[in-house]
Amino acid sequence: METIYYIILGIIQGVVEALPVSSSGHLLIANHLLVNFLGFNDVALSNTELLAIITNFGSLIAIIILYFHDIVEIIRDFVKYLKSKEDKYYVNYKYGLFIILATIPAGIIGLIISKLGIFDALNDNIKIIGITLFVTGLFLFWIRKANGKKKKKDITIGDAMTVGGFQVLGLLPGISRSGSTIVGGLYKGLDRITAFDFSFMLYIPISIATTILGISDLFGSNIATSQILYFLLSAFIAGIFTYISVKWFRNIIKNGKLIYFAIYCFIAATMILLFL
Repeated sequence: METIYYIILGIIQGVVEALPVSSSGHLLIANHLLVNFLGFNDVALSNTELLAIITNFGSLIAIIILYFHDIVEIIRDFVKYLKSKEDKYYVNYKYGLFIILATIPAGIIGLIISKLGIFDALNDNIKIIGITLFVTGLFLFWIRKANGKKKKKDITIGDAMTVGGFQVLGLLPGISRSGSTIVGGLYKGLDRITAFDFSFMLYIPISIATTILGISDLFGSNIATSQILYFLLSAFIAGIFTYISVKWFRNIIKNGKLIYFAIYCFIAATMILLFL
């Protein structure tokens, strides 16, 4: 039962991490359903937030693999531009700089939230997840037809900081990080794929920071070795499913099908508010 429990949560994290429907919210919902309706109360995990952080590491590895070539190119050109100031390196230099700047707001606010435990009460309230999922649906519905013309080379510091501001909204339980940043990019006139790629580039540094904090919490807790192994199992499974999900979602957004996710959020939010 315990193995099945962690496999299910790993699959959910992996599939939903890439999608604009909130992975943290879905982990809480899944845990609630498994415990209260499917008889997993004997193996239930009390610290779902820590599990979310560890499984997030699996998703992070998958996204780094998917964007490995781009990451290497950006870092290489960033360093080369600093040394030579040659124009051919400028686009990736600027892009890398904007990733750093756009990550700062969510990084600072996320650290404050983590240290002060601001959302601890919200994380235990399934109804809150229903409300925030509905808000996510509204964002996606609002931007469903958007498809700007800006490419990677056209992104401005204003665009980057706006997307970074939207990423702050993704810190709320039930608000999708990928969804909010993609909405921010589309709102600022980025084309769909550029908004998608910039969203996941922003995910990498914020996820690395979250993982580091999570690992320190993990080793500072009294969690048994056997449970750590279950966490790692969930993380491995999450990585596999994130890899598949990101590639699938990229094609979905390319074809302008965000409306499907808006409808899903509305239905899921309604079901949570009425029945959970």
